[in-house]
Amino acid sequence: MPATVRRRPARALLAAALVAAVALVAGAPAAGAQDRADRDNLVVITGRAEVHQGERFHNVVIADGPVTVDGTVTDNVVALHGDVTVNGLVRNDVVALDGTVTVASGGRIAGDVTARHRPTVESGGRFDGSWDRWNPQAWSTATTILTRLALWLAVTISTLLLGLLLYLLAPRAAFAVHEAAGSRVGAAIGWGLLLAIGLPLAALIVTATLIGLPLGLGVLFALGLIYGAGYVAAAWLLGRTMARRAHPLLSFLAGWGILRVVALVPVLGGLCWFAAVVIGLGSIAVAIWRARHPGDRIPVDGTPLAPSPPPPPPAPPAPPAPTLPESTPPAPGF
Repeated sequence: MPATVRRRPARALLAAALVAAVALVAGAPAAGAQDRADRDNLVVITGRAEVHQGERFHNVVIADGPVTVDGTVTDNVVALHGDVTVNGLVRNDVVALDGTVTVASGGRIAGDVTARHRPTVESGGRFDGSWDRWNPQAWSTATTILTRLALWLAVTISTLLLGLLLYLLAPRAAFAVHEAAGSRVGAAIGWGLLLAIGLPLAALIVTATLIGLPLGLGVLFALGLIYGAGYVAAAWLLGRTMARRAHPLLSFLAGWGILRVVALVPVLGGLCWFAAVVIGLGSIAVAIWRARHPGDRIPVDGTPLAPSPPPPPPAPPAPPAPTLPESTPPAPGF
């Protein structure tokens, strides 16, 4: 019977991965303790997986090598790298990710076949299911998408927690960063570029020396936290720009949400991340520099205060008290 083609690789590969994981975890440790004919699963890491005539297994899983089924497999046959030859009976699916599937004379596959090429059915063989064409490129693309989503979720949660923590620990610093970015944009961008690019380069140069190796490694390991702080500062700046009168935490959440949505766009997300880190780090640097001047005072509510009036001049010294002339004793009377 000619096999029909169905493009359902995701379902078949998911089932194959589940079968392989369960078989490797549950079946392999018991392989040496039970007789071969009594085991539920036949698991082989490398070599050959053979189901002899008269033997019965639930699942057959092999990582590297061919599979020959002369007996009966009640569930699935999974070969990650190798060919599958069926002379007996497979009652469920056969998956050959990197190999061919052959149904020899007298053999039968009752389920579906997932493989890169159409299975070969010899005269006298029987294939009752359908052929699912496996596309390695589509699988690789799906894996890449899942990896990117996992990384995006990790960065999203990390930056949210870092932003909330920094605000709770130093609320005045957030307003100081906003004031610094608004008053000295050019200086903030310049310092941000210097820190974002210069820090890793300086750390690599210092690491090349034996004396500076601990310092260089410490800076390299801390770059994630440093860049994260810059990203969080940029989220705060964006939120305060859009909603200046809102509560500080709501402003931060607004800016953080916009940056995380833009981060989903492949190219634009990377450019936005770099720009946010540069602006955030530069604003932090300018705020630290301004904090060293006593006139730059930023209150908790974000409203700039007027500079403190200069102290009054010292009062002039009091004039000396006038001196009285010495009194002469009266002359003696006569």
